[in-house]
Amino acid sequence: MSQDTTRRFFVGAAAALSATQVWGANDRVNVAIVGLGGRGSAHLGIYSRLAEAKVVGLCDVNQAAREKSQATLLKNTGDKAKEYEDMREVFADKSVDAVSIATPNHWHALSAIWAMKAGKDVYGEKPACYNIYEGQKMIETMKATKRVMQVGSQHRSTPFKMKAIEAIQGGLIGKVYASKGLCYKRRASIGHKEDSPTPPGVNWDMFLGPAPLRAFNELRFRYNWHWFWDTGNGDIGNQGVHELGIARWGLGDPDYPKTAFAQGGKYAYTDDQETPNTLLSSFDFGGSELVFEVRGLLTNAESAAVAQRGRPPEGAATAASAAGATAPKASAPLNVMTGNFFYGTEGWAAMSDQGFQAFKGESNEMVMETRPERGPGGDATGLHMQNFLAACRSRNQKDLHDGLENAVISASMCHLANISYRVGRKLTLAAGPKFVNDADANKLLTRNYRKGYEV
Repeated sequence: MSQDTTRRFFVGAAAALSATQVWGANDRVNVAIVGLGGRGSAHLGIYSRLAEAKVVGLCDVNQAAREKSQATLLKNTGDKAKEYEDMREVFADKSVDAVSIATPNHWHALSAIWAMKAGKDVYGEKPACYNIYEGQKMIETMKATKRVMQVGSQHRSTPFKMKAIEAIQGGLIGKVYASKGLCYKRRASIGHKEDSPTPPGVNWDMFLGPAPLRAFNELRFRYNWHWFWDTGNGDIGNQGVHELGIARWGLGDPDYPKTAFAQGGKYAYTDDQETPNTLLSSFDFGGSELVFEVRGLLTNAESAAVAQRGRPPEGAATAASAAGATAPKASAPLNVMTGNFFYGTEGWAAMSDQGFQAFKGESNEMVMETRPERGPGGDATGLHMQNFLAACRSRNQKDLHDGLENAVISASMCHLANISYRVGRKLTLAAGPKFVNDADANKLLTRNYRKGYEV
């Protein structure tokens, strides 16, 4: 980055601390998208169709990704946006109100911190942070700068899931004592590739950012960066953090657990992947527990099948109506590959993207069922982004469906599982969060940062 850009970034950041946007009724939030890969392309597709937003910036280390996104934006809106290779140039641009970050995991914290210090509100993809230390620094920055930050846990804005969790927390299945999350997402072997010259148009140094400097390797670039410790957190920090966050949600979003333990491995494949493709973890909160399982190999689904006995007993329809659902009928059970189970003192429930079913008593009578509404929005990312844009206007972090402070705990639980797996033992947590009498585990709370990219 040039000295001029550096000066503009830090001068702008200092001025931003005291600046407050006053929104008119018809003003759109000027959004720049940072990271234009698979998920960033989805961000672009949604923001470019939302009346509340205007896409004014496109940032990626890959020139080809910028050009492709520019063509998409022009097709969707008839407009073009400024292009940036270095995200710090986005943050120095006073015309940008908010940024939507879809970088690899190892950039999530530093990019958000830089953005908030420069006066931008932030929508950041999951997981909220790459490690536990970074999550704490993000929260400190958000509070100091008074910026709004939403994490891309779009399940928290999915209407039928919101109704289901509200019912669970309202006592539908009694007091919830346990939840279980599943991430049985099929993952093929990534194989092996030798290092190679950096492709033209790719700023590999900027891609690595806080991570150690190493030669370009195609497997460490597009998507497969998830499976290397330098840049990713394995599938528990990829698809898994969604389901683990929902498992916490069903328990009432408890704070950090008292203990964490995980075991597993990388089975079946001989390839370059570093993170486990099978991982079983458990977390003890004192009065409840959460179990989470990653399984990327061929496997069965876990079924919510029970012997249905016709229509539910009298009173079940009333319980369902109170929770905002239609009266349940005998229907096909959910087969869960990625989703959750909740266990209460009076019953149990299952939830996935296909729907929600709750059962009560020894006879397993269905007492509630909800299914997703079919139509625009699909995975509810658009609704989640609208929630973020509304909070940008209200300046109230509490309006967010999954604000930074809560999302950091869900992400940190993924990190707790990975740390336990890597050191090979059960972890006991103290405040901070840190680990009791475990220097090796405490080292993994953070990382060694490259000069210029320190969190």
